[in-house]
Amino acid sequence: MDSAGRSGRSSQVTVAFAAIVLAMLPAVLDQTVLATALPTIAGDLGRLTDVSWVVTAYVVAAAATTPLWGKLGDRHGRKRLIEIALVTFLAASALCGLAQTITMLIVARAVQGAAAGGLMSLAMAAVGDLVSPRERARYQGYIAATFAVATIAGPLAGGLVVEHVSWRWVFYLNLPLGLAALGGLHLHLPAGTVERPAHRLDLGGAGMLAAATGALLLACVWGGDRYAWSSATIIGLLAATLVLALALVVRERRAADPIVPLQLLRTRTVGVVSASLFLTTAALFAVMVFVPLFLQATTGATPTQAGLLLVPMMLGITLSTHVAGRVIARTGRYKAFPIGGLALMTAGLVGLAVTATQTSRTLTAIGLVVFGLGFGVVGQVLTVAVQNDVDRRQLGIAMAATSFFRGLGGAIGAAVLGAVFAAHAGTTGGDVATLSRAGRADVAEAAQTVFLVAAPLAALALLIVLFLEERPLQQAPPGTPAPADRASAREPTPAPS
Repeated sequence: MDSAGRSGRSSQVTVAFAAIVLAMLPAVLDQTVLATALPTIAGDLGRLTDVSWVVTAYVVAAAATTPLWGKLGDRHGRKRLIEIALVTFLAASALCGLAQTITMLIVARAVQGAAAGGLMSLAMAAVGDLVSPRERARYQGYIAATFAVATIAGPLAGGLVVEHVSWRWVFYLNLPLGLAALGGLHLHLPAGTVERPAHRLDLGGAGMLAAATGALLLACVWGGDRYAWSSATIIGLLAATLVLALALVVRERRAADPIVPLQLLRTRTVGVVSASLFLTTAALFAVMVFVPLFLQATTGATPTQAGLLLVPMMLGITLSTHVAGRVIARTGRYKAFPIGGLALMTAGLVGLAVTATQTSRTLTAIGLVVFGLGFGVVGQVLTVAVQNDVDRRQLGIAMAATSFFRGLGGAIGAAVLGAVFAAHAGTTGGDVATLSRAGRADVAEAAQTVFLVAAPLAALALLIVLFLEERPLQQAPPGTPAPADRASAREPTPAPS
C-alpha cells in the first residue's frame, strides 16, 4: 500500500474510532453524572425508599444482557447492533428525563442499562475489527484515558447541572453526544462481512444467563443493606443463581450455537483474562468507593474535594496506558505489562493501608498514583490479549464475556468490601463532617482493613496472569490476508488435466 493509501486508511480509522468512543461515552458519563443527582431526584419524585432502584435497575440490566449483545454482534454484524444499542440508549435517556414517577424512571433506566451493556461490549469488539492487533493497545489506552477523565468530570458536571438547570438534563445531555456518535458510526464505521448463522439463536440460554446474573447481582446489592445476608430473600436469590447456573451449563453443552460457548471460556487466554479482570475490578472498587469516603471522614475533605483527590490516580492511569500502548505497538510484546501493573496495584493498596491511620492527603495521593500507574496497564492490555487470541467470528462474545466478568467483579467486590467496611466501622454513622475523633479513627481503621483485603485480590490476579500465554501481535490491519494467503493468491492456478 502506498503512502497516500496508508494516510487515507489512517484517517478513516481515526474518524471511526472517535465515533466508537463517542458512542461509549454517554454510557460511562451517565453513571458518574447521575450520582450527584440522586438526592434531588428522590426529593422531586417523592419515593426516597425506591431511589436505589434507579442505579440497581441499570447495573443489573447491563450485566444480564451483555453476553446476548456480543453474540448478536457476531451473528449479524457489530455496526448494525451498535447503532441499535445507541438508538435504544438515547430513547431511554429521553424517557428518563421525561419521567413523572419513580416507577417510570426505573423502567426507563432498566432499558437504558440493557442498551449500555451492548454499547460497551460491542464497541470494544469493534475496535478489534478496526485496527491491527499491535495497534489495539494504543487505541484501548485512548479509551481508558477518556473514561478516566469522564470519571472525574462526571460528578462535577452532574453537580453543576442539578444546581443550575434540572436533574432531567443529566439524561438529556446524552442526546447530542449520542446523535453525533450515531452519525459518525453510520458514515465511517465499516460494516464488515458476516456469515449467515447456521443455527437458531439460543434464546433459552440467554434467558437463563440473564436470570442467573440478575439474581446474583440483586443478592450482592441487597445483601447487608436492604436485607441481612442470612435472610430468606438473599439465600433464595443465591440458591436461584446456583440452580440457574447449573441448568445453563447443561443447556450450553448441548446447544448447537450456545449463547456462551463453554469451549471459549476454557481457552487459556479467555479464562485467565476473565478471572484476572474479575479480581482486578473488585480491587479497584476498594479505591473508587472507599478512598473518597475515607478522605471525607478523616481529613475533612468535602465531597467535591474528595473526588478531585482521585485525579492523581486518573493521571497515573492515563500516563501508563499511553506508554504501554506505544511500546506494545512498537514491539508486539504485552505480557509484562499486566504483570507489572498488578504488582503496582498490590503495592499501591498496601501503601494505602499502611498510611490510612496517618490521615495524610499527600500520602494517600502517592498511593493512588502507584495504584493508577498499575491499573492503567492491566484491563486494556488484557483486552488486547483476548482480541489477539480468539477467532474474529467470536470476537463479540469474547469481549462480552470479559466485560461480564469485569462487571461481576465490581458488583461482588463492592458487596464484599462494603461488608468488611461496615463490620470494622462499627456503629459509626451519620454525616461524616460531624464525626467524633473516635468515629474518624473507626473509619480510618475500617478503610485500612478494606485496603488490606483488596491487596491480596490484586496479588491473586497477578499470580493468575503469570499463566497468560503471550502470542505474537500482528501488524496487518483486520481483513488483510496473511502472508501465506497472499503468496498463494499470486501463484497461478494449475490448468485442469
